[in-house]
Amino acid sequence: MLNPCDPDFVARLSALVPDGTLSAPEPRHLEEPRGRWTGQAGVLARPRSVAEVAALVRACAAARVGVVPVSGGTGLVGGQIMATGPAPLLLSLERMTALRGVWPEENAMVVEAGMVLAEVQAEAAKVRRLFPLSLASEGSCRIGGNLAANAGGTGVLRYGNARDLCLGLEAVLPDGTVFNGLTRLRKDNAGYDLRHLLIGSEGTLGVITAASLKLFPQPAARVVALLAVPSPSAALDLLALCGERAAGMVSAFELIHRMGFDFLRETGFDLRPPFDPVPEWLVLVELELPAGLEPEVTMAGLYESGAEAGLVTDGVIATSQAQAAGLWALRETIPLANRKVGAVSSHDISLPLSAIPGFIVEAPRAIAGLGAFRVNCFGHLGDGNLHWNVFPERGHTRTEHDGVRDQVKRVVHDLVHALGGSVAAEHGVGRLKVADLARYGDPGKLAAMRAIKAALDPAGIMNPGAVLG
Repeated sequence: MLNPCDPDFVARLSALVPDGTLSAPEPRHLEEPRGRWTGQAGVLARPRSVAEVAALVRACAAARVGVVPVSGGTGLVGGQIMATGPAPLLLSLERMTALRGVWPEENAMVVEAGMVLAEVQAEAAKVRRLFPLSLASEGSCRIGGNLAANAGGTGVLRYGNARDLCLGLEAVLPDGTVFNGLTRLRKDNAGYDLRHLLIGSEGTLGVITAASLKLFPQPAARVVALLAVPSPSAALDLLALCGERAAGMVSAFELIHRMGFDFLRETGFDLRPPFDPVPEWLVLVELELPAGLEPEVTMAGLYESGAEAGLVTDGVIATSQAQAAGLWALRETIPLANRKVGAVSSHDISLPLSAIPGFIVEAPRAIAGLGAFRVNCFGHLGDGNLHWNVFPERGHTRTEHDGVRDQVKRVVHDLVHALGGSVAAEHGVGRLKVADLARYGDPGKLAAMRAIKAALDPAGIMNPGAVLG
C-alpha cells in the first residue's frame, strides 16, 4: 500500500534538496497529448543532479510514496500520467540538460536525461556526427524519456530503436542507489546488462539520469522521394528492391495512405501533396549516401527500376533540402491532423512484414460490423510498425462511437496477435495498454517481469500502475 505525497512529506523532502527544487506542478506536467487523462501529484520535483534525484527517491522508498518520472510529456500511452491512487511525487529531469562529454573519434557522447532530443542531434552535428533518433516530437521530447520508452521513429530501419543507440546509462534505482553505468565500450560482457533492463521499462524500474549514446558519421548526402505504389504489397516489394539496389543506405521507408492527406486538407493544414489526384498508396523513401554517389541519380535509378517492375506508378524526387523538408512535413503532420479529427481508436502495432498486406485488407472487414468508420493507415513500413487508426465518418465525432471503442480495439489487437504481431510497437505500454499486455503477453515473460519488478522495487513506488498495473 502506497502513501500519498502529502504536505508533511513534502516538508520533509524540502530539507533534502536545494530551495526551488520543489514546486506545484504546472498543467503541462499533468496532461498528455491526446487529452484522455489528467494526472495528479503531491508536488513537482525538478532536481539538478543525480545526487538530488537519489535523495528524493530514497526518501520516497522509505515512506512508500509513489514516484512518477516525467520527461517531455509527449508519450501517447499514459506512462507519464497517474490519474488515480495516492498522489505521487512527480519527478521531472527538465533541469538536467548538460552535455557531459563528446568523443567524435569514438562516435560517442554522454548527455543528461533532460536534454531535448533536437538538442542532442545539434550537439552531435557540432562535431560532424549524427545522432539518428528522429521523431515528430523531437523538439520537445527528452532523451531520458526516449530511452525509458525505447522510442522508435523514422530511422529504425537503418539505425535501430533507442535501445540500439545507447552504450550505457546512469540511473537511480528504486531504493535510491545510483547505477553508474555510463560506459562508452562497445563490448562489455561483465554480467547482466542493466542498461537493456532499464531501457523500455517506462520508469517502473528506476529513473534514467544520463546516457552514453552512439554517434555515426554524417552522410555525405541525403535524398528524399515520395513515390506512388499500387498497393502495400507492391510497397514491400519496392522495399526489397531498395535493399538490393541501395544496401545500407535506406534510412527511412514510410507507407502513407491517401486518407492522411484527406485529413490534412480537412483540418486546415496548408500542406499540399505533389499529386492531383493523390494516389491511394504512397511511400516516402530517404537515402543517406556516402561520398561519390549522386543523390538524385541514385534515387532516379531506384525509381526507374521500380517502375519497370510495376512497383512505382508516379513519383517526386526532392532536388533541394527545402523540397525534402516539405515532403517530410507532409508525413510528420499527419499525426497532428489525426488529433484534430479525433480517433475512435488508435493502434500502434507491429507485424511481420509479410503479414502487413493481408492485415491491411482484413482489419477494416473485421470492424465493419461495429460502425461506419474511416481508417488512416501510415507508418514505418521498413520495420513493420503501422499506425492503424480508426476515425468517425466525416461530419461525425468520436464520442458517437464511445460505446464500441473497446470492441474496435479488441478486434484489431486480436487480429494483430493472431498474425504474430505486437500491440505495443513503439509507444510502449504505459497505463493505456496494461490490460493488453496481460491479455497478449507470454505468461513466462510476464512472470519474469513481475519477479524483476518485485526484486528491484518491492514497495512498488516506481511509476505505480504503469506497464504491469
